[in-house]
Amino acid sequence: MKVSILLENGMFFEARGFGAKGTEVGEIVFNTSMTGYQEIITDPSYAGQFVVFTMPEIGNVGVNKDDMESKKAWLKGVIVREYVDNFSNFRGEKSLGEFLKEEGILGICDIDTRYLTKVIRTEGAMMMIASSEIHDKEELEKILKNSPRIEEIDYIKEVSTKKAYIHPHGAWDDKAFKYRPKKTDKKIAVLDFGVKRNILNELTEAGMECLVLPHTTSAEEIIKMYKDGEIGGVFLSNGPGDPLILKEVHEKIKRLLEEKIPMFGICLGHQLLSIAHGYPTFKLRFGHHGGNHPVKNELGRKPVVEITAQNHNYNVPENIEEIAEVTHKNLFDGTIEGVKYKNEPVFSVQHHPEASPGPHDSKYIFKEFYKIVK
Repeated sequence: MKVSILLENGMFFEARGFGAKGTEVGEIVFNTSMTGYQEIITDPSYAGQFVVFTMPEIGNVGVNKDDMESKKAWLKGVIVREYVDNFSNFRGEKSLGEFLKEEGILGICDIDTRYLTKVIRTEGAMMMIASSEIHDKEELEKILKNSPRIEEIDYIKEVSTKKAYIHPHGAWDDKAFKYRPKKTDKKIAVLDFGVKRNILNELTEAGMECLVLPHTTSAEEIIKMYKDGEIGGVFLSNGPGDPLILKEVHEKIKRLLEEKIPMFGICLGHQLLSIAHGYPTFKLRFGHHGGNHPVKNELGRKPVVEITAQNHNYNVPENIEEIAEVTHKNLFDGTIEGVKYKNEPVFSVQHHPEASPGPHDSKYIFKEFYKIVK
């Protein structure tokens, strides 16, 4: 089917569709990962976005239930150079096209993704509209202009769990092709802003039972659990959107900080900790999205350079060094990737140590939190 695309800067493209039909508005970003498209597509942090894959061929291994990072796909659309419908993999259960149709997600192919990536790199991440129903540029322009921007939408309400639950298992076993049984001796609360399942897997694998809580859980409820000895710390998860609009969450984290509760944040959680300490985040030009980003460990750990998985458009400011020790820095642009707050049992990282998809260089970070909790 024909799909028309209009970018915020006025660029108009025609492509083909392989997923669901419809009209969607969202922010366009690019991802440089060579593998793991299913994990990327089902990562709640991509809610409200169209993802352009720089890997030219997507769909070749299909989709399966075990590689889901959440219960569904949250993004607006997938944009690829060449879509492979005839997948080939012993773990594949259905094609990517079938999956996207079931999820109501636009799949877009036969478009020059190399050129699109260069546009985003030059002009920055921007809003766009894609449609398999409307092909008039002026009509698409009108819809795009009247739609809310991604930084105005609180996607946390959609992606967070509605009920508390205990995560059931540890990390994936590559040899047995199943998840490892849960072996834990400490319990933590996970504030769910769109947590990836593999983050929960790795926290559990490190020895912590994960009580996953809705984002609406009050600070007082969490403090009571900590004082009663039910939990030994709090994990602040990844998630979508602009952290600056989450005013209620800022106040909640400030309250938790007052109680000196051990805390660890990844991605959005990292940004929220910065804001709660009084250091607002800023938006990067086109963000960091991919599984091949070099990060320097400033603590002198070996290896000094870790290859990391990343997915974020926002960053903490340089002056956070006033209250925190910088533990990690991005070697692409020098931005801060990790901090440990002074005189507090609190630390966070911007990259994704759970490596799903991506390299395993940073998995040790989960054990660092376990040591603090224990």
